[in-house]
Amino acid sequence: MPPEAAGGRFDAVLARLLPDFSRSRLARWIDEGKATLDGKTVTPKTKVWGGEAVEVAAEPDPADAAFKPEPVEFPIVHEDDSLVVIDKPAGLVVHPAAGNWSGTLLNGLLYRYPELAGVPRAGIVHRLDKETSGLMVVAKTLRAQTELVRQLQARTVKRHYRAIVQGVPADEGTINAPIGRNPRDRLRMAVVPGGKPAVTHFGVIEPFVRHALVECRLETGRTHQIRVHMAHIGHALVGDPVYGRNVPMEGALAAAVATLSRQALHAVRLALVHPEQGVEMAWRSALPADMEAVLAALRGEAC
Repeated sequence: MPPEAAGGRFDAVLARLLPDFSRSRLARWIDEGKATLDGKTVTPKTKVWGGEAVEVAAEPDPADAAFKPEPVEFPIVHEDDSLVVIDKPAGLVVHPAAGNWSGTLLNGLLYRYPELAGVPRAGIVHRLDKETSGLMVVAKTLRAQTELVRQLQARTVKRHYRAIVQGVPADEGTINAPIGRNPRDRLRMAVVPGGKPAVTHFGVIEPFVRHALVECRLETGRTHQIRVHMAHIGHALVGDPVYGRNVPMEGALAAAVATLSRQALHAVRLALVHPEQGVEMAWRSALPADMEAVLAALRGEAC
């Protein structure tokens, strides 16, 4: 440490000495013992006196390599010069983030369409949760992305989902309840005062004894919106590990839900105005086999 560093915090002094790295990254290295003083592990707040030996075992940040092309497979239901519509399988992460820095849809898009490196977020304009399957659109040009974002903001993109829920809701209804971070658990979302406006329309497609197949139509696109809203009215999605309830199940239904191993939610229909052609286009996706297996068990239970 230089003599003029005397009296400063280790993380602050290190940030001045290594300006190419963010202070948060340096603080993390200190906490992990990758940045030491005189060979000892200390805290970011440790005061330095000058003259200490500093050793930093720098390593690349996974976020730096997140936006790299990778051969990730994903089904395509429509493609033209402006957009591509994907039928996302459950388990595929859409965008790199903590815990999933590679193997995402974004990585696969950059591999399949190298030109998307010049479009923000590789053309992604909306997302599906990792374990939610179904239709989503990706822009292939900046102009198409700008227009699709405008349509999403104007709430003219039609997004319909099928979900299997606990209990049997009213035949139809609208949930207009703001969504924000759960104040007691920042990893979860919740209906909270002051949250972002969120509107979900729903209708029962097929009722069962203690469950129902419902269709949900989004006006807004908040994080976990359908999962949070349906749980809010007492009808959490079957298999939802975050917002669901543990309801005893037996026989074929228990086996089908165990195989599902995710929330029973599928983006079944997508409709929008083509950003270049100006005509409305729509696509549908069949329910995946794991959700069909749960429905088969529910129908058997009702007999």
